[in-house]
Amino acid sequence: MKNQGLLRGFIALPVLLCFISAAAAQKLRPKPAAAPQKPIIFAVLNNGTTLEPIAFVGTKLTAPVNGSDEQSKIIAFDKLYYRKGSTYRLIFGGANSGTVSIKDFDPNAECSRNMANVTTTGTKTPLKGVVMALATNAPSRSTAAGFRRKPTAAEKAEMDALAKAEFLKQKLIPKVLHYQNLTAVDADNDGKAEFVASYWIEIDKLTRGLLFFIARKGSNGKYSLGHHEYRVMGEASLMSGANITAVDEGVYNELLLDVFDYNGDGTAEIFTYEQGLEGAGFTVYELNGRTWKRTYEFNNYHCGF
Repeated sequence: MKNQGLLRGFIALPVLLCFISAAAAQKLRPKPAAAPQKPIIFAVLNNGTTLEPIAFVGTKLTAPVNGSDEQSKIIAFDKLYYRKGSTYRLIFGGANSGTVSIKDFDPNAECSRNMANVTTTGTKTPLKGVVMALATNAPSRSTAAGFRRKPTAAEKAEMDALAKAEFLKQKLIPKVLHYQNLTAVDADNDGKAEFVASYWIEIDKLTRGLLFFIARKGSNGKYSLGHHEYRVMGEASLMSGANITAVDEGVYNELLLDVFDYNGDGTAEIFTYEQGLEGAGFTVYELNGRTWKRTYEFNNYHCGF
């Protein structure tokens, strides 16, 4: 009996040593590396306090995680791109203008599951209202300084004339010409300003006419439209009985975010933002000859109104 006990002990000892060795190896084995970040472009919104994804950057722009995606995808995205304290470059006027630092995120938030709260520093122009910007970890291949500014009085008069002419094509003579945003940028680095404009007029008490355009200066020294889009928004078409004044304040108006040469071809693309009642829409325009072509669109769901 004693010999049998010793035999069982000799048999059990190698098994125990195998378990100990396996446990030690498990402790020594390095943890799987976190998935690498892809180059990405964000919108910097809400007076520089919020980050919202626009696109992954590759040979072309591709859609990031949407607020309507599966929760597991949103959690993985948030943990990778919104680690507390991580930073992105702030893009304003097409150039590096500061930093955007992650404060926190909540993938369970009702209306901002794939967004983050941030602190923005460095920009000389305060981000406020419709003055927004971009943030990115994508490499900047352009060395151009770029600019972004308000129009001069003469430029403003010329843009107003272009806007009135477009409204006239719709058989509308605006009593008052309103604009959400009218900004001069130098997207193609020729020292001449392009203008990105978001105008609106009151057609009647419950209806608004919205005009978005990009204008370029021609060889004759005059500006013409390289892209334009006119839309009519009526209160009856707004979701959940929202008031038409939401449109007056910027909802459903296409607005400039900023410009950024993501593909390194020497001409910055124009990024725009449209706030909806259930989410946000993002559009990117690339210069094609004398016109601006819409090349990318992404609609990010937030929540029901």
